Amino acid sequence: MNPDSKIKVPNGLYSMGRVTQHLCLGILLLASAAVTGAAERPNVVLMLADNLGYGDIGAYGGGAVLGTPTPNLDALAAEGLVLTQFFVEPGCTPSRAGLMTGRYSVRSGLNSIIVAGTPQTLRDEEFTMAELFREHGYNTAMVGKWHLGQERQSQPTSQGFDSYQVGILETTDGTLYPESMRRSGLPEVAIEKSRPYIWASNDAGELEPVRPYDLEYRDQVEGDIARAASDYIARNADRDKPFFLYVGWSSVHYPAGVSENFRGRSPAGRYGDMFIEHDHSVGEVLAAIDAAGIRDNTVVVYISDNGPVANEGQHHDYLGSSPGPFRGEVGDVLEGSLRVPGMLRWPGRVPARKSNEMVAIHDFLPTFAAMLEGNLPSDRPIDGKNQLGFFKGSEEQSARESYIAFLDGEISAVRWRHWRIYPKQIVASAGNPSAHGVYGYRVEGMGYPAIFNIMRDPREEMNVVGTEAWVMGPYMKIVADYQATLKAHPNPPAFSLTTFSP
Repeated sequence: MNPDSKIKVPNGLYSMGRVTQHLCLGILLLASAAVTGAAERPNVVLMLADNLGYGDIGAYGGGAVLGTPTPNLDALAAEGLVLTQFFVEPGCTPSRAGLMTGRYSVRSGLNSIIVAGTPQTLRDEEFTMAELFREHGYNTAMVGKWHLGQERQSQPTSQGFDSYQVGILETTDGTLYPESMRRSGLPEVAIEKSRPYIWASNDAGELEPVRPYDLEYRDQVEGDIARAASDYIARNADRDKPFFLYVGWSSVHYPAGVSENFRGRSPAGRYGDMFIEHDHSVGEVLAAIDAAGIRDNTVVVYISDNGPVANEGQHHDYLGSSPGPFRGEVGDVLEGSLRVPGMLRWPGRVPARKSNEMVAIHDFLPTFAAMLEGNLPSDRPIDGKNQLGFFKGSEEQSARESYIAFLDGEISAVRWRHWRIYPKQIVASAGNPSAHGVYGYRVEGMGYPAIFNIMRDPREEMNVVGTEAWVMGPYMKIVADYQATLKAHPNPPAFSLTTFSP
């Protein structure tokens, strides 16, 4: 039954006999129960930060301590569920693929960060979160960074979104390329051909370029994303149908972009200024929800796509985000690369609390499907877990106790309970600075995985494979269960920039 439908009582009903009255009362109670148990259809605003590590937000131990006060994010944390063991994939594209499809990114061939000129793209046959909401009568919109491919089949409006504004199809890295290309002697025609743009959808759902995405506009784009998201909320709050709004922030990705109003605000330098502006932009979206009077009927999710870029290496913009107490950077599979902030607010439905239960970015799709009493495709593996009961507090424990991370299509890390296991060792690069992440190395061990107790050793400094070898039993079962799914549903060939078929 539609939860918005109403019980109509015929004229003269209450002048009927007692039996009829009792019968009708029973029908009314049953109908009321059906309505109460029907799918809830709140608005959903999902915000995804870019390259934001575990340690930057005040609620996670950073904030004012690092010279980057985050009053709006801290307020959101105080009002909702703060996940202190929230896991993502090692980079922008893989995490976004996992978020949209509920599947490990290797299953869709999106296991590596998309760079212009590579063949990776989100295929039409994938089922996305936006398509789920659209199936259930939602208006769907996206603002900001997509990074799942530029082919027509891959664009947001081909993957379930009704509209797309202030669109960043690629990555903010591209704002740095023109200068480097000129210094390398490339002709202007080649530079112009590869230049990134800001995009917007027209009434037909086709994307049109709005303006170049260059270093000048880098300082402005975060504010424009916030304004576009806030305007969308204001326009759609009073409509008959609920909405799903996906906000892909550009911050805190390098190079640091800061509007004039926020320059010089942080003792942490330009990165700190950018972070303060990012917190302000999140606050604008939250304020738009309040101003529209839909706070109690809106699910707000705030997460990051991957861990930090600690060494940004561009002019004065040399120090980036923080992994907090962990090791790891974007591009590797250490704890600090995969463990990032995750917060959820749903007043009256999700109790405000802090939880160390394990949740992954893939879990949102099946959780939203459960909220809507909808079905997901049965012709493919779905790696996400339904966390609706845990989020609402009716279940104390998360539906997840393990998680797999991939590099180059290979199983590169397994998390089981408080143990992290690596088939190959993750080693910091040589040079100054020595770094993990995309700068780091992955090397063979002596035929055994490395095992770390994250609770006892959050920085993963003591490999305990010699004394805790029993952990290899559960580890091998997790791997075997995943491999079993590949028999009926093999992954597409993994994309690699370093390993090539003959």
